[in-house]
Amino acid sequence: MPDGSQEVNETPLTPDTGEDTVGLTEVDPSPVHDTPSEFKEDYFVPSSLEPARTSTLGLGNHGLAYYLVRAQKYSSYAFTVFASLHIANTSVIPLFTQSVPESNRYLLLTRPYYQSAITEPLLVALPLVTHIASGVALRFHRRRQALKRYGAETHQDRRTIPWPSVSGTSILGYALLPLAGYHVLTTRLIPLYMHGDNSLISLSYISHGVTQYPVISFAGFTALIGVGAWHTVWGLAKWLGLSPTQVTEMGGRKDFVKKRRWYGINLISALVAGLWWAGGMGIIARDGKTQGWIGREYDELYKNMPLLGWLK
Repeated sequence: MPDGSQEVNETPLTPDTGEDTVGLTEVDPSPVHDTPSEFKEDYFVPSSLEPARTSTLGLGNHGLAYYLVRAQKYSSYAFTVFASLHIANTSVIPLFTQSVPESNRYLLLTRPYYQSAITEPLLVALPLVTHIASGVALRFHRRRQALKRYGAETHQDRRTIPWPSVSGTSILGYALLPLAGYHVLTTRLIPLYMHGDNSLISLSYISHGVTQYPVISFAGFTALIGVGAWHTVWGLAKWLGLSPTQVTEMGGRKDFVKKRRWYGINLISALVAGLWWAGGMGIIARDGKTQGWIGREYDELYKNMPLLGWLK
């Protein structure tokens, strides 16, 4: 050109379609588009509403949801260590020995390792509180981000926007709270309050209570075992990316893989629950009452428990 500027070549458009003569390559959509919203960690955190954060500790540019999800995930791993030890003492060993007195020896031998002043807060209390608190906080955080995303500024606007859906695993977790809480109350807190320690609490204490209150004991332990097993197995499947809703395969195999995972996870849950129930209810519950002064101490403990104390 006369002024020395660089000439720009424009690609002509076809007269009938208006498209580039070079053409466009059509590609298949990415599998990530099939991922449900509840598994997209930043689904409720659009970049235009929540700017990237740079951590001063070098943790990267992540929003609050990122850390809440990981707190919930890794705290469940820590608590699973305790749950495995507890199931071994209250189910696997009784099934192996077929004897409550013999199983009590293993319980008293291993219990100090996971009920000490150091390991119990690290393996039980802290992970449990972190798991529950991060899950609740994550739900409120996603709710807040949804309100921002849709511009819900008034109370009337907020009522039109639904809360994030609650998964079946979360529902099981909420149901597990009162069941596990009552178990901790009866086996840890009340004996500690009345006796100053838990030295008298053993598998015989459980069998004594089941003999005294068979209906409520069987119902309560069955619910605790079932809900606990299904919540744990389904939760681990989600963290490992193996739940049915996390299938990313395209085509006709997707439904097949989802069904296979659904049946597989439920089968593993049933096996865990069956093993736990067989040792707990099949062996421990059939041992009968404890006699002598220890039995009388057990009676006094059970009389001071909520619900059980009102039945007699």
